Amino acid sequence: MSLAAQFDRSRKRDGRALRDAALAATLAPRFVIEGVTPSVEGGRFPVKRIVGDTLTVEADAFGEGHDRIAVALRWKREDERNWRETRMEWLGNDRWRAAFKLQTHGVYLFTIEAWRDEFAIYRDHLAKKQAAGVVEPVDIEEGRRLINRLIERPDALLDGSLADIAERLTRLEGGDAVALLLDTETSQAAAAADPRAHRVTLERSVYVEAERKEAGFASWYELFPRSQSNDPARHGTFDDVIRRLPAIAGMGFDVLYMPPIHPIGLTNRKGPNNTLTAGPDDPGSPYAIGSAAGGHDAIHPELGTFDDFHRLVEACASHGMEVALDIAIQASPDHPWLKQHPDWFDWLPDGTIRFAENPPKKYEDIVNVDFYAAGAKPALWEALRDVFLFWIGHGVKLFRVDNPHTKPLPFWEWLIADIRRQHPEVVFLAEAFTTPKVTYRLAKIGYNQSYTYFTWRNSKQELQDYFTELSHGAPRDFFRPHLFVNTPDINPDFLQDAPRAAFLIRAVLATTLSGLWGMYNGFEICEGRPDARRKEYADSEKYQLVAWDWDRPGNIISEIAALNRIRRENPALQSHLTTAFHNAWNDQILYYEKATPDRSNVLLIMVNLDPHHAQECHFEVPLWNFGLPDDGTVIVEDLLHGYRFPWSGKTHWIRLDPAQMPFAIWRLTLPNGE
Repeated sequence: MSLAAQFDRSRKRDGRALRDAALAATLAPRFVIEGVTPSVEGGRFPVKRIVGDTLTVEADAFGEGHDRIAVALRWKREDERNWRETRMEWLGNDRWRAAFKLQTHGVYLFTIEAWRDEFAIYRDHLAKKQAAGVVEPVDIEEGRRLINRLIERPDALLDGSLADIAERLTRLEGGDAVALLLDTETSQAAAAADPRAHRVTLERSVYVEAERKEAGFASWYELFPRSQSNDPARHGTFDDVIRRLPAIAGMGFDVLYMPPIHPIGLTNRKGPNNTLTAGPDDPGSPYAIGSAAGGHDAIHPELGTFDDFHRLVEACASHGMEVALDIAIQASPDHPWLKQHPDWFDWLPDGTIRFAENPPKKYEDIVNVDFYAAGAKPALWEALRDVFLFWIGHGVKLFRVDNPHTKPLPFWEWLIADIRRQHPEVVFLAEAFTTPKVTYRLAKIGYNQSYTYFTWRNSKQELQDYFTELSHGAPRDFFRPHLFVNTPDINPDFLQDAPRAAFLIRAVLATTLSGLWGMYNGFEICEGRPDARRKEYADSEKYQLVAWDWDRPGNIISEIAALNRIRRENPALQSHLTTAFHNAWNDQILYYEKATPDRSNVLLIMVNLDPHHAQECHFEVPLWNFGLPDDGTVIVEDLLHGYRFPWSGKTHWIRLDPAQMPFAIWRLTLPNGE
């Protein structure tokens, strides 16, 4: 082919491409909707909220020119046919806002529409002309014709009001006609008949999960039921736990959380302090799940029977508490699954089972399933889902999941969605001490709550940075921090052989920074003796029975009860989203505000982060948040001690002595009681 022929063919091809691009441009949407909040990855994952919350939606919406467009927020429950709608308010700079209330438990959808509202544009122009005194008869005629076109639309759904307005306009002239055209009733009737020219809608609706209150606000108490007999020589039972319930409820806890309660294997059973050899009476780790007595759907015989377990669930309910169970997807070498389904596990070339490892750590009493082994899908996945369904059938609706980040993300996304389709009230807590991105992904795919890095955040800057990210950054729409002050696996450095004040400091931080907090028993009696590696507790009850002295001198039981009471009485403390940090000029003093969106409940919390020394500082009272000048006055109620006093002026001074009380919690109101 000659060069001339090649050039001619190329020109024709390019010409067709240009024409196709031009045609596509004429069909492209005239308006833009972007910057939608809240939204998690453009609607790929649901936004998390609590039943009763008001969801505020914002978006940027705009087109060409200066004419005001119309923007509407539309929403419905997932199982409803009809959408509800409200017009969005223009905030300036092409930003729009509207809100709706999540009135019932379940999944909602919302979308946004934008269109060219011809009558609203006309009315805006007419109002400007009237203000300038330059209205012409043709301007009135234009309005008449606009209304007539709306009436004459074949698909128009009219209630008669617009037709009545059109008839009245035929008899009016001048100022009377202008007044009718600008009347609010006319605008509303025209809006109802508007064909919404050039309408644009979000490509993907945004899902919102309205979850039950306990998904966002709860106080968890963790214990090993086998250590509740008060006798280190006798294995505890569910009945022993029932006898402990009044004391636990008395501290204000509403969730009783127990590590795995299943039969414990004998093979490679661990001895005291994680030693590799166990004596005949050593109970072993409850995380080595499975024996001849059964697996994940069985109860360790020494704890009791299913009838005993049901009695415990009922007893908890009578104290205003729920039971939470730990589901650990791992097995003892004695688990029935190894004989029934050997193809669910990973075997070494020499034919032996691969034990769980986290090099250099090795867990000789545990083996892991292989989610992608030849025989694992779908049988293993369905069997694990059925474990959750089994315990749901026995009255459990709260699950703490052990190490979910070491299991496939697609597995969790499938399992949680499948369970919550049948049981939307079920709550999943992720014990995922891993990288932030993995933690956040687990939350996006379904986990309602997550353990956090709070355990290792001790300094003022660390705490401010972390909770600013959680409460005001992207995670606010999908991640709920559950602040455990300690766990059987983690004896935090801050609490090791620490003074009583250290336990009070971590307790007040956990109870006031998030709606979700938890503690493992022993914290209330200031237990902090570390093991030889200074990572866990000495004489850990993960491997042996323990008898606790609940009356140990120096305990903080009454303070914990007071903190839980304050949480229940103050809605501002029932979410992490209400956190805002303020100025306190001392790096050892953390100072923050918690306030409900309507500011009907406003608290200030100040914490001395140094458990050994008194600290003092000047600090600012945020009078500006009350609309007050710098010399204004607020009424302060000390929620720990119950007395009231006024604060006048913005700057004040305080001294916090850990030998007395390392924190203060104040509720603020205006002098007139507002």
